[in-house]
Formats: sequence, structure tokens, C-alpha cells
Amino acid sequence: MSDIPKRRLGRTGEQVSMIGMGGFHIGQSATPDGDAIKLIHAAIDRGITFMDNSWDYNAGVSEMRMGRALSVSGYRDRVFLMSKMDGRTKDAFDAQLTESLNRLLTDHLDLVQFHENIRPDDADRIFAPGGALEAAIAARDAGKVRYIGFTGHKDPAYHLHMIELADRHGFAFDTVQMPLNLFDAHYKSFADAVIPVAQAHDIGILGMKTFGDANLLETGLVDPIDMLHYGLNLPTSVVITGIDKPEILDQAIAAATSFKPLSDEAVKELRAKTQAAARDGSLERYKTSHFFDSTVQNPSWLG
Repeated sequence: MSDIPKRRLGRTGEQVSMIGMGGFHIGQSATPDGDAIKLIHAAIDRGITFMDNSWDYNAGVSEMRMGRALSVSGYRDRVFLMSKMDGRTKDAFDAQLTESLNRLLTDHLDLVQFHENIRPDDADRIFAPGGALEAAIAARDAGKVRYIGFTGHKDPAYHLHMIELADRHGFAFDTVQMPLNLFDAHYKSFADAVIPVAQAHDIGILGMKTFGDANLLETGLVDPIDMLHYGLNLPTSVVITGIDKPEILDQAIAAATSFKPLSDEAVKELRAKTQAAARDGSLERYKTSHFFDSTVQNPSWLG
């Protein structure tokens, strides 16, 4: 078993593995069910405790595979399980949460997050009377979820609005998930704009899109281990990475076990490698296109 360091998950005080297993890739059709389940078990056996997922990933296949894996031999008790809901209304959120719990074969999520905060009014809808926040708080009170957070990949301003709105309503988010990588540093940077505010609120920071679904890595500008180390060097609680085959699991474990804090000079050198290519945001398609926006492609999911 690998000795993957753990980090504090913000105000929750929970200790979770600094590398998390992404739920999207584990549900892709190219990976057979049996192989996916073996891979989830291998990740947990090697020290990954943070499990990411979403109600909408791969038409539910991601949650079903993870549920089958976690139902074996006490694996559920060894992980911190998160999933995300698209619903902006109380009814839509409730229906999706019920379905997620059934697919994941569990009676509770350790963390539920409002998915895809990618529009100027997403936060307003969530906090409105009859909105998804009401459902999330009720689920927490009923023991169906333990903590509440939100995600998004479009614009740091939408994240800041969500946190500001929470402040106005006397609500405190436990986590926030956002793209944190060597390209983000140069265009609409979540690291620069959102991380300081999250830290001030003691919100657990979850990094995602380290490789931008591989297209950032495909530029050849930076080594994948360096990209993972950069994410781990930020004040993240967890860097979530897609793992769909044993060699990618090996890569994630290697990054976690070899990580040492980077000097300011090392960070500058890494950022310099991506500066020219990242300046206009075109490579960060999750910010500048609808390619990654599942709720834009399926607006009915919002409720």
C-alpha cells in the first residue's frame, strides 16, 4: 500500500488523500465494468481515499460502477465519497440525490456538491426560495449527506458570487471545486481569484482539470508529473484526476508520493512554459466553449 499523504478538508476537519479519483473517466465505455471495479479497489488499496463522482456522469454508469466497487468487503468505509447534483430546484436536486444514492449503493454521501456553477444566475437559482440549497440542507439534516459544496469551471466571478451569496444568507460552504492547472494561471485564473477567498472562509479546495481532459497535456509543454505537482503545490485539499487504466493510477500515486513543495522560482519556471499558449484561453475549452458544459447540452437537468 502506498503512503499517500492526507490533507485537511477545510472547515470540515476531515483528513483526505491529497490525490482524488475522478468519477468521469472510470465510467467511460472503453473501460469494461470489471476492470473499472478492479481499478477503484486498487486505488483505495494504494491509499486514495477521496472518490469523486456526479449524477450525470456517463448516464449513471460512473456511479453504478463505483457503487458496486464500494459495496465489496467494506470499501465504502475506507473512502470519503462525493457526488454532484445538477438540479437548481429543490425537487430536481432531491430526485437526483435519491438516484445517486441508489446507484452508489450507500445511505449517505460524505459530500454533495452543486454541479456546474457556470452561469451568472446559477447561484441565484440555488439560493432562491424552493431552490437546491433547501434540498441540500434538508438532506444534511436527514443524514443523507454530511457536507455541502459547489463546483464550476467557467469563470471565477461565478464562484465568487456563489460565496458572496452564501455569506448574505448566513450559509457556509464546506468545499469548492475548480480547474487548477498551469494554463489557468494565465487566463481567468481561479487560482488567483478564488483560492484566497476560499482560504479566508476555510473552504476545502478541490482542484480538477489538471490536464484539461488530456488536451492540455497533449500540448507537450509540461510533463504530467509536473502538472500534478503544480496542483498539489497550491493550497488544495485534494487534486482530483481522471484514472481509467493502471498506468494512470501509477502516475497519480507517483505524483503524490514524490511531491515536495515547489520553490517560488520553480513555480515561475513552470508557468513560463505555458504562458504563450495559455494567454487567450483557447486551450482551456471548459472556460471558452460549451464542450464541457453538460447542463448546457441538457438544460432539463437543472429543473
